[in-house]
Amino acid sequence: MKFKKLFLLLGLLVVAAMVLSACGGGNTATTEEPMEEPTEEPMEEPTEEPMEEPTEEVVEEPAPMLGDADYPIKVLFVPSVEAQTIVDGGAVMAAALNAATGYTFEVSVPTSYAATIEEMCASPDDTIGFIPALGYVLANQLCGVQPGLAAERFGWNVYWTGFYVARDSEYQTLADLAGATWAYPDAGSTSGYLYPASIFADMGIEMGETVEAGNHNNAALAVYNGQADVGTAFFSPPLLPEGTWAMGDSPDVPDDVVESCAVNDEGRLFCGDYRVLDVRASVTTDAPDIVQKVRILDISKEIPNDTMSFSPDFPEEMKQAILDAVTAFITLDNPDCLESICAEEFYNWTAVGPIADENFDGVRILVAQQGITLEGLGE
Repeated sequence: MKFKKLFLLLGLLVVAAMVLSACGGGNTATTEEPMEEPTEEPMEEPTEEPMEEPTEEVVEEPAPMLGDADYPIKVLFVPSVEAQTIVDGGAVMAAALNAATGYTFEVSVPTSYAATIEEMCASPDDTIGFIPALGYVLANQLCGVQPGLAAERFGWNVYWTGFYVARDSEYQTLADLAGATWAYPDAGSTSGYLYPASIFADMGIEMGETVEAGNHNNAALAVYNGQADVGTAFFSPPLLPEGTWAMGDSPDVPDDVVESCAVNDEGRLFCGDYRVLDVRASVTTDAPDIVQKVRILDISKEIPNDTMSFSPDFPEEMKQAILDAVTAFITLDNPDCLESICAEEFYNWTAVGPIADENFDGVRILVAQQGITLEGLGE
């Protein structure tokens, strides 16, 4: 019995040993491979794209409109009288037109009639020109300048060339002027140059030396000062004590009132009860006795009065407001006009009226006959 228990115990030990051996017991050692530390991949530094600087949005200023203070309407006057007189009076007129229309006007006096025409055509969409008939015809031919209004002077919508000579000269007719020294205002003047040149050519009169005086006043003063035998300048008929002057009447005041000629307190030139309105009335500051020294030899046929004209592309929608304002301004009842274009020393306009292109056809005929071009003025 004891042997059975011993045998059983030994069997259990053997089994246990085998189990231990199978489980890795005994003298065999197991080596574990070292675990590799996980390598972290280097992180790339984030690259920041350069931020664009915020750009300020450029807001374009709207272009100025014609008539704004930054874009005034150009107003050009031919230098038919003293330029400073026109500049000063023109500023008065520009202020009045601004008040009436809201438009801004900029007045200037170019150096010659030709320069006035050239400037109108060089500024085709923003210019008004106060130009005579010859200037209008040339400007219309050159670039399509259009008429707006024509001047009136004491009810006359026409005027004339006056041929002025020294009162004590021997000239009695135009034919007597052959070989005489001739002073004219400007080769672009209708009354001062185109009409007398045409008359001299038609009559076969060859003049002697010619003097371009610069304006109508200077042409008359050239005779007064003995620098020319004859001067041609504008003529407007006198206001008579009774009735109205008519073609065929003497252009000058009667001889028996000449010595009484003088400027009154209002600056008007009277000879007795006759009021003088021709070029001599414009120069009394320099020559108060000009009627006593200078007479009218003759006058031409009628000439269309000078114009207010528009450059070819002047905005149609603006024209009527300007025409209405000018018409309202030019009246002898307006004291501002009497300091401006209504003044005798300025253009002596007393009113305005409508004018059409066909009214200048007679002037066109003379221009063609004389072969006058803008480039050849005065040649």
